[in-house]
Amino acid sequence: MLGVLKLIRAATVLTGRSGESIRDGEVLVDGARIAGVGERGSLPVPPQALVLELPGRTVLPGLVDAHVHLGFDDRVDPVTGQTAESDPRLLLRMAENARKLVSAGVTLARDLGGRNFLDVALRDSIAAGLTVGPNLLVATRPITPTGGHCWYMGGEADDVAGVRRVARENLRAGADVLKVMASGGQMTAVAPPAWRAQFDVTELRAIVEEAELRGKGVAAHAHAPESIRDVLDAGVTTIEHCTFLTPTGYAYDPALVDRIAAAGVYVCPTVHGQFQAIRERLGAAPLDDWLQMLVKMRDAGVKLVAGDDCGFHLGDLDKAADDYVGGLEVFELAGFSLAEIVELATVTAAAACGVGDVTGSLDVGKRADLIAVHGDPLVDLAALREVDLVLVAGRAVTQSGVDTVAGSSGGGPDSLRSDPGGGPGR
Repeated sequence: MLGVLKLIRAATVLTGRSGESIRDGEVLVDGARIAGVGERGSLPVPPQALVLELPGRTVLPGLVDAHVHLGFDDRVDPVTGQTAESDPRLLLRMAENARKLVSAGVTLARDLGGRNFLDVALRDSIAAGLTVGPNLLVATRPITPTGGHCWYMGGEADDVAGVRRVARENLRAGADVLKVMASGGQMTAVAPPAWRAQFDVTELRAIVEEAELRGKGVAAHAHAPESIRDVLDAGVTTIEHCTFLTPTGYAYDPALVDRIAAAGVYVCPTVHGQFQAIRERLGAAPLDDWLQMLVKMRDAGVKLVAGDDCGFHLGDLDKAADDYVGGLEVFELAGFSLAEIVELATVTAAAACGVGDVTGSLDVGKRADLIAVHGDPLVDLAALREVDLVLVAGRAVTQSGVDTVAGSSGGGPDSLRSDPGGGPGR
């Protein structure tokens, strides 16, 4: 059986904070919590502890994907898929997508929009050990005007009273965060275009008020400069996309970005692994302008986080590791250091999701969400594609390429061996 105490030793341990690295390090896991982190031999090890030796690997906090849509099938039109698929079949698809995500090393994901509260059912099933997946934070139905962006998820509302009603219904159903479509998008034919605002600041403030009453945050989909300004004024927690999109291109607003930084609002620019292919197809100039916007936001002090919008046609759940890590490599292309990238994919992303005191770094007392990869991501980000071990709350979900519900729930045969080997757990 899985030991309650596990000592994991690796060539390198990254705590997740500002490139902090321990060469020849070890992590002690006691049940669901981290009990110690240090150099090899520095931790008191009870005789009953199961020791796992991982030569040539790096242990680091589990990755955080702050923007996913597990209910989408990126191979088909999202509207057609969502409206035609039955709830039981869709829930099975979501469970399979969650398995793919955790196999890629994602131990925390924030699902920012789905229908009929199926994300709540999946979150609770994963927590109960009934299926394999990352820890989930769910938004349930995104709040949008009638016929607005992603209207088919069931969160339509048209005035202050309407948005309060949908917000309260979502929270009653178990939402961890509220999602609002503050601007139009690029995949709902009848909705306003992405450069148009969908709600005014009064309606947005009503949504924030309902969330704050229950200690929750608000994630705002916002492409249009007007919508970015309005969600900032309304007091949202995170801004998704934040592209400053206009009919003629990007209209970066440095004064508004300074306000975002001063307010401490997180930005998830939903960088995904399809960037390079799109850049080759559309030309470098417009997308390189967008890359420079990321750099300018970082330099202004905005807290950027990792999230790839997986589930849509630009975020490939069938190749979850390639898509997520490919998105991180876009940050590298923009000029971010590898240490910065690891931090925005772990510590900062967990904080943006409101659980930075629970997970996101390897600190004593935090939840034991960690991964082991071949190589060192502070040398080459591609190491994050070579996932060999995934622990979610101390439970072995993926090891040596094997996904196991028994391992996730703490039952079944031993899934931690003295030297796993066998390649990536994808």
